[in-house]
Amino acid sequence: MIDDAIALTRRLVQFDTRNPPGGEAECAGFVAGLLRDAGFRVELQEFGPGRVNVVARSGGGGPAAVFTGHLDTVPLGRAEWRFDPFGGEISNGRLYGRGSTDMKAGVAAMIVAAAAAIKEQPDGPPVALVLTGGEETGSDGARALVEAGLLGEARTLVVGEPTGNRFLAGHKGALWLRACAHGTAAHGSTPHLGDNAIYKAARAALRLEQFEFNTARHPVMGAPTLNVGTMAAGENVNSVPDRAELTVDIRTIPGMRHAAVTDQIGFTLGAETELDVLVDLPPVWSDPGLAEMRRLADAYRAASSREPEAASASYFTDASLLTPALGDVPTVICGPGDPAMAHKTDEYCEVAEIAAAVGIYRQMMVAS
Repeated sequence: MIDDAIALTRRLVQFDTRNPPGGEAECAGFVAGLLRDAGFRVELQEFGPGRVNVVARSGGGGPAAVFTGHLDTVPLGRAEWRFDPFGGEISNGRLYGRGSTDMKAGVAAMIVAAAAAIKEQPDGPPVALVLTGGEETGSDGARALVEAGLLGEARTLVVGEPTGNRFLAGHKGALWLRACAHGTAAHGSTPHLGDNAIYKAARAALRLEQFEFNTARHPVMGAPTLNVGTMAAGENVNSVPDRAELTVDIRTIPGMRHAAVTDQIGFTLGAETELDVLVDLPPVWSDPGLAEMRRLADAYRAASSREPEAASASYFTDASLLTPALGDVPTVICGPGDPAMAHKTDEYCEVAEIAAAVGIYRQMMVAS
């Protein structure tokens, strides 16, 4: 299985690592065993009950070419699946299952590529695999690794999130906020005796509809975005609600300070709401003109026969924490799977893309 990325993807999909609650421990233990057998030095880090990160290293000392992916997946959703979400079934060239695209195919491909590298060159340039839990809820596992100082030195970072095997030089940041409005409860038949928190939250949400960021567009990422994602209030129809909340999803670009953006949002919402930060993950961008980025691009071109694009992702990855912790190393996002399939019912990854990713990662390990 260590030399068959398709079979390994199927096996990884069979582990139920839905987050919440996560429960990556069994999957992490399986992966750790494979990597130890392949000759890697493996360390497991528990960052909560049943929550586990894996760090595996090969080669001698010095900065490593780091490849990272996450083991957790999102929940299944309410719609019925045509394929077993934990079956790893293959049909018409597609491997189905929760996490097949996001991102167990990428994890499998980098494990197989790294095992091949250490087999061919046991004393070759150091390679590290950083396989995290808790990514889907805000990079909890990556944060635990950074805080514990377990990453070591790096010369490059490759993130195997789904890009359709495109070569991306960065991604937007994520700033998630919760705004709470408070009022006074009363009976629904006497609303004048209460203070309705829903009205306050609704007024605040409408102000955000017209919000404009005071920042220039990034030449590749474009403009930042804002979305009011949820609103919640009230216990029953015949009571005046004394609390209401809304959540805001902001995707940022390089040059934006999240603290300043939070202040702007708070000012726009007004004094009727209190603001809390839920997720704070900065954007990532590596200049394609950097020498290491050019080497990675050449490796990508040689393995895929495709030209690297001046492109980025709108979603966040663990690179938001890992890249700065590793000294702002050149970072590439590249992995099998259509990003539009992530989190969907009957999620799948094209089998051909998994095999192609192994070749791309193998070439990058040699080049970086």
